[in-house]
Amino acid sequence: MLNVLFLCTGNSARSILGEAILAHDGAGRFAAFSAGSQPAGKVNPFALKTLAARGYSYDGFTSKSWNAFAQGPEFDLIFTVCDSAAAESCPVWPGQPISAHWGIPDPAAVEGSDAEKEAAFALAFERMKRRIDRMLALPVESLAADALRAELKAIGTLDDIQ
Repeated sequence: MLNVLFLCTGNSARSILGEAILAHDGAGRFAAFSAGSQPAGKVNPFALKTLAARGYSYDGFTSKSWNAFAQGPEFDLIFTVCDSAAAESCPVWPGQPISAHWGIPDPAAVEGSDAEKEAAFALAFERMKRRIDRMLALPVESLAADALRAELKAIGTLDDIQ
């Protein structure tokens, strides 16, 4: 089982979506976690609503600091899902995780009606799910580190949902 960490600044939306999707769709192959450099302190309710509407578990998710993982577990893969977290100096993680940037626009930054916010979260969910689906199709456990890094980086550049 590979340990995967999704990082964002607030750990209230995109990283939570990534953790939930991978925990469900990659069960048995991956253990999913999420954290933030400056955690918001609570998970965005639209993230939870988006997960529930798609049949994904949303219980037990919390907005937490990446410091919670400073002593482990050792991560195999780390994904930054927001540009600000990707630009920050990340902690030194135990082990030698492969990292990639999978930037997705912040649905929590959308202002407007609830319908507009729900649409932004739906789009973020779909982008994250497509990227995770592509990763799950890879022979992650058997690829050499450089090849895996290149594949994961390429997945992060795909924006096939507008």
